Amino acid sequence: MSQQNIEAATESFRRDYRAVHAEISKAIVGHQAIIDGVLTCLFVGGHALLEGVPGLGKTALIRSLSEALHLKFSRIQFTPDLMPADVIGTNIMQTDDSGRRAFQFQHGPIFAQIVLADEINRATPKTQSALLEAMQEKQVTAGGEVRKLEAPFFVMATQNPLEQEGTYPLPEAQLDRFFFKLVVNYSSRDELHEILARTTAGKVPKVEPVLDASKIIEYQKLVQRVIIAPHVQDFAIRCTLATHPQGPYAIPMVNQFIRVGASPRAAQAIVLAAKVKALLDGRYHAAFDDIKAVAIPAMRHRIIMNFEGEAEGMTTDMVLEKVINETPTAAEVAGAR
Repeated sequence: MSQQNIEAATESFRRDYRAVHAEISKAIVGHQAIIDGVLTCLFVGGHALLEGVPGLGKTALIRSLSEALHLKFSRIQFTPDLMPADVIGTNIMQTDDSGRRAFQFQHGPIFAQIVLADEINRATPKTQSALLEAMQEKQVTAGGEVRKLEAPFFVMATQNPLEQEGTYPLPEAQLDRFFFKLVVNYSSRDELHEILARTTAGKVPKVEPVLDASKIIEYQKLVQRVIIAPHVQDFAIRCTLATHPQGPYAIPMVNQFIRVGASPRAAQAIVLAAKVKALLDGRYHAAFDDIKAVAIPAMRHRIIMNFEGEAEGMTTDMVLEKVINETPTAAEVAGAR
């Protein structure tokens, strides 16, 4: 791409990103970082996991995103009695006009472009695993036949904290398939005033669709083309490797409190999210600060605390913040020589 085309594409991306953000903000008060995280997942083709106690607007945020896009949307309410066939579909016996019977595949709600997996950790691990193939390979195998899912395809899941009643921990393999894990916190006093003003006075905000599938796919390709220098990419790699206990880049806190470190998908997520952040800043190259800004949501669900870490009340965010601060950039390494 020429410099002029790059600048035009970058400006188009920023304009449409802000348009989608503004539409979501009509219905959602605050949670700006969460909206940014969800949109980052959208524009890299990843999946988002939102965690928080009930009533914080997680489901409303994802539904607002679906309304701001010209995409097929479906919602799956995960419950303990939900079965895999309720998610992906099943073969059912159909009778045609001539009386002949044949099996026909009945598509499940997974056959959409935006899938809201609401309270995903209230279903059993068997049902949760029904999403694995769809999330990784964008396809579903049922009845011995492979069926491709329509692009773009996103799973946006909400999760209740594990200490709540009736929850099941997500399998590590499924957690790793989520691009970001975003923690939704309580609203502030001013935000609650605004929420009440919008919800108790008969005002119903209308979210308008502003982006279609072809444009989203085009922007996903644009993100892929953003430049990342080898030394910046190496910083993302070293941050990932620094979460591996007893590894050559591990810091003392990791060795003490971490049982399992982040997978290669974490490094992929960090680099792609950093590229999105660069575009939003009007740059066509990722920087160290971009890596630092996205590393925690990309890795917090991909590392596992050991017993000592849990007993000490440590969180993955505490460890990751220490990892990011103590992993030197290329400039810091050169300056130390």
